[in-house]
Amino acid sequence: MRLLWKLLRQHISISQFSGFLFANLFGMIIVLAGYQFYNDVLPVFTSGDSFMKANYLMVTKRIGTGNTLSGRISTFSGKEMAELQNQSFVNKLGGFTSTNYKTNARMGINGQQILNTEMYFESVPDEFVDIDKTVWHYEEGSEIIPIIMPRTYINMYNFGFAHSHSLPQISEGLMGMIDLYILARGNGNEQEFHGKVVAFSSSINSILVPQAFMDWSNNKFAPDDSTQPTRLLMEVTNPADEKVTTYLDKQGYEIESDKLEAEKTTYFLRLIVSIVMCIGIIISVLSFYILMLSIYLLVQKNTKKLQNLLLIGYRTNRVALPYQLLTAGLNLAVLLIAIITVFLLRNYYISIIQALYPEAGNGTMLHTILLGSALFVIVTCLNACIIRNKISKL
Repeated sequence: MRLLWKLLRQHISISQFSGFLFANLFGMIIVLAGYQFYNDVLPVFTSGDSFMKANYLMVTKRIGTGNTLSGRISTFSGKEMAELQNQSFVNKLGGFTSTNYKTNARMGINGQQILNTEMYFESVPDEFVDIDKTVWHYEEGSEIIPIIMPRTYINMYNFGFAHSHSLPQISEGLMGMIDLYILARGNGNEQEFHGKVVAFSSSINSILVPQAFMDWSNNKFAPDDSTQPTRLLMEVTNPADEKVTTYLDKQGYEIESDKLEAEKTTYFLRLIVSIVMCIGIIISVLSFYILMLSIYLLVQKNTKKLQNLLLIGYRTNRVALPYQLLTAGLNLAVLLIAIITVFLLRNYYISIIQALYPEAGNGTMLHTILLGSALFVIVTCLNACIIRNKISKL
């Protein structure tokens, strides 16, 4: 192998291979850095309600403006929901279901009661809740209810009750410390349930329960009552599309502006990162052609040597191997340098981002390394196949 390489390494152009190295390195850094930056910044816009999928908006009817009250009905009829569902920008639509019976809730943290009041619960179709279905489900007759709780309840305890009573603050990771007991009354029935908090919400101010529990409990405690939804949950194709706000304004509907702005920002973030990564991929493809051109020129200059080697019994794979190892080595060098560069860039910007948004940048570079490794394998395999085919035609 060493003698074969000494024979074939002549006519190697350092400038051509250096051009490939730097061009491919530049493209690889753009792709990996863009992907890593996207993963680090995305939690800023999605961590508020991690249980909800992207592009979800809550829709309500506009009640009135200024000090003028409106007698308009705030519920959505089946016809209105069907009309909204048929809009081109809507992928999926579901309504909030509320309890039709009286409920009393007692909430305590670490054995200390902090809330005892009447409240209501809501539910949305399960396909709108991005939680492990082994956790987010209810079986008829069970006294344990999985619950998604408003984040304001934890803030109320941490910054109000805990401070005034000299109690320790708790984080969202300590959900097991929260005790929630629910007393449901209606239709001559009364039953107590234990709520198990599985997630928190910043956008929904009521307690969410599984749809199965809502249907069962309404049927048991208020079988004769049925109400139409006052709020809708809508999945849109593109939250930045003007058709969304134009249509909703025309119909007198409202959406939560904070949620819409966050979704718009997330959409544009994805769009910008996609454009940047596409530019990096284009640069990498062009560098790939530079490498192939250099290999073709090298093979052309060594045509007689390669033909003689094939004639005396060397197999095509054996003759092609030195060139294949050369390209694999260059690709590996590009991958390693790109990963190190992205690591250094990430260390530079992550401290700035975390100073503003502590929830950002808590991930790792594992997915970025896997992406770079996948690109390395794909490009190296393509190089090997093209080189082998080129030599086999001699």
